[in-house]
Amino acid sequence: MKKNVTKFRGSRTCGGGTHKNRRGGGSRGGRGNAGGCKHHFVRNYMKGLAYGKYGFKRPQKVLSNKPIVNVGELDELAEQLVQYGEAQKEGDVYHINLAELEYPIAKVLGNGRITKPMAITVSECSARASSKIEEAGGSIEEYVLPVKEVYIEPEETMEPDIEEDI
Repeated sequence: MKKNVTKFRGSRTCGGGTHKNRRGGGSRGGRGNAGGCKHHFVRNYMKGLAYGKYGFKRPQKVLSNKPIVNVGELDELAEQLVQYGEAQKEGDVYHINLAELEYPIAKVLGNGRITKPMAITVSECSARASSKIEEAGGSIEEYVLPVKEVYIEPEETMEPDIEEDI
């Protein structure tokens, strides 16, 4: 069987009909992703390029990226936090301030088992986590951001910056 290269040697249009037929994007069904939902649907579907809407996007105001920790992880890390100076141990109670760590934690969740009594300071805590901590003999304190004091001059000492034109 002859190859197409040798078969069409000397031919002007190489089996494409008239010389106008292979000109432009119309001879291939459009350029780029044209016809992906129509005449090239099967080709795109086989490549995994199916079009259409699917799924659900949650609103941005509902999403939260709060750093969290579980009580089970706190129980495992309590000794290490004391060694690194991030927590204190008074008697057998561990005092941990999660809001003032190098990477602050905003919320404590209740997954895991807790065996040590801990006094934890954090801005938010789930109900399950607080019950587990209190059952183990610990406590939860709510963290309040420190307020900066700003000094404002009394109005009597302030002089107006108005220049009078004569």
